[in-house]
Amino acid sequence: MLDILLSILILTGSIFTFIGSLGLARLRDFYTRLHGPTKATTLGVGCLLIASAIHFSVDGDLSLHEVLVTLFLFMTAPVSAHLLAKAALHIQVKSLATTPVQEADTPTDPA
Repeated sequence: MLDILLSILILTGSIFTFIGSLGLARLRDFYTRLHGPTKATTLGVGCLLIASAIHFSVDGDLSLHEVLVTLFLFMTAPVSAHLLAKAALHIQVKSLATTPVQEADTPTDPA
């Protein structure tokens, strides 16, 4: 039963990490690329660390190293993404997405 749980966690973590890395490589601008490592990759690495913590638990004692790394990962990833986004806004990095103001300025077809 434990092997099945570990297999599911490793497979889920691998899929999330792959999707996050693919998003980092394939998305078009800085703001959309920021979602890849901060959302999917964080969940993927978290699943892998939880699987590692369960696997290396000896005699029912939870492995503290992996738990601490997981906690620090989940605390620092959103903060670093927020700081990167604020820095990009501060230096006025252009986004390819349209804002509601840009959509309101475009003429619409009445038909």
